[in-house]
Amino acid sequence: MLVKLSTRPTVRRCALAGAAALTLLAAGLPTAVAGSGDGPGLSRFYDQTITWSACEGDDMPHDLQCGKATVPLDYAHPAKGTLDLALARYRATGDKRGSVVLNFGGPGGAGVPQLAYGGKEFMDLTDHYDVVTFDPRGVGRSSPVSCGAGQEDAFAAGLGGRPDLGDPRTVLDQLKKAADQCAAHSGPVLPYIGTVHAARDLDVLRAALGDKQLNYLGFSYGTRLGAVYAAEFPHRVGRIALDGVDTLTEPLAEQGLAGAAGQQVALEDFVAWCVKDIACPFGTDARSARDEVVRLVRSLDEDPVPSDYGPPFTGQDLVAALSQALYSEEWWPSLERALSQLVENGDTSGVVTFATGGMTLPVRSPRPTPGALVDEEDVPLDNLPAALMAINCADDPDRPAAGRIAADLRRLRTEYEQVSPVFGRYRLTQVLMCYGRPAGTDYIRDEVKRVDTPKMLLVGTRGDPATPYRWTEETARRLGPSAVVLDNKGEGHTGYGSSKCVHRKVDDFLMYGSLPPSGSSCLSERED
Repeated sequence: MLVKLSTRPTVRRCALAGAAALTLLAAGLPTAVAGSGDGPGLSRFYDQTITWSACEGDDMPHDLQCGKATVPLDYAHPAKGTLDLALARYRATGDKRGSVVLNFGGPGGAGVPQLAYGGKEFMDLTDHYDVVTFDPRGVGRSSPVSCGAGQEDAFAAGLGGRPDLGDPRTVLDQLKKAADQCAAHSGPVLPYIGTVHAARDLDVLRAALGDKQLNYLGFSYGTRLGAVYAAEFPHRVGRIALDGVDTLTEPLAEQGLAGAAGQQVALEDFVAWCVKDIACPFGTDARSARDEVVRLVRSLDEDPVPSDYGPPFTGQDLVAALSQALYSEEWWPSLERALSQLVENGDTSGVVTFATGGMTLPVRSPRPTPGALVDEEDVPLDNLPAALMAINCADDPDRPAAGRIAADLRRLRTEYEQVSPVFGRYRLTQVLMCYGRPAGTDYIRDEVKRVDTPKMLLVGTRGDPATPYRWTEETARRLGPSAVVLDNKGEGHTGYGSSKCVHRKVDDFLMYGSLPPSGSSCLSERED
């Protein structure tokens, strides 16, 4: 999932698939790399120097610099071709000690616009670091993947919770066709996408920045990337902080179940807050208000209402909006107003903004030079959902046959709807996401464990609707003694942007190496 940092239009289009994205084509197994260009043909990538200049665009911050780094398309065969990765940085203003690299999550989130419009969160780090981010391969301006125009129905089937689960064979046929379309429109990067490859890109970037070790702050999916880097390059790990910790082991069906449960808890917390306000559209009793939400979703599924933003607005569209809006307590007042507009007037404009950022899904199909950066205006508007599916599927080795999926769907639907009567059906489509795509790597599930690295800080938030706190505990146990856990007893997805305590402790670690005792806590902002 993308961490919530900005609502600027360039970034808000990333909300398009954020509601369905779990922090979850063929990715080759990595070989051991010392991180200094070892391996035939890699030294030229590790020896490169980045040229920085002012970022193009009228609304880009004047002090943000942009550049690019070149990486091999295929690390096993570096002569096969190259890719350029879009970079951005805020320069250190004090005693510079190197760089800290940020990944904002997704998978599929472009780092450059996030840093451009949410960079104020990280200005304290510039006391000692250049603060750097990048668009990973297949994402943003870095050879963006796409599934082409006319694939909206495929996205709905794979990500939006709208398929007729009573007819799984038809849905699977749709997904297979969608997978073929994605392969046709994504170019040569698609077979070399995924976190294993992105981690190797991260090490090239470390070297190009002139750093002997990687200092890194990753959010949500970015924690998966950080953990994989630690496994691939343990002796290149500097100070790594992971906020909103992803699972490294659970199959997609279990991830979807955990996501539905987390979102249900977040919804119940929102409802408990809402009913204390006389303006709450669901009344003043929390139990009956929860039932009212379920009835509203079912009513809209049976009788969608007209919308100025495309097809009629369904109950699953409302679930998509709720999924996004529950990421942060800061959005609760706006969500309450949007729901009041919907309940009282049938006005969908407010909730649609949460679901899509007010954007529709037209898709441009530029034909840039393979491997070169594309212009911002030529990034396909479906890049986030296309990259999300591609990366998650590249990281997942399971490919159950159609018959097995069809046989399991009824049981899974019952389990999902028991966990969440609101989000269960919506998240069940997680199990369908990768059908029709090549099996991904088993490296993450089998090899990312017991890392021999310096201490890493893992932050888990108790009320996180996307990455449940138990994933922080499980990943910490899996990584071994190097993992230090900070328990954030707050709400929302990740803690750095919402908790002053988490923000301070992460900054203290990254800048000064000061770690809290493992298992220590940050209280909810409402309790501080």
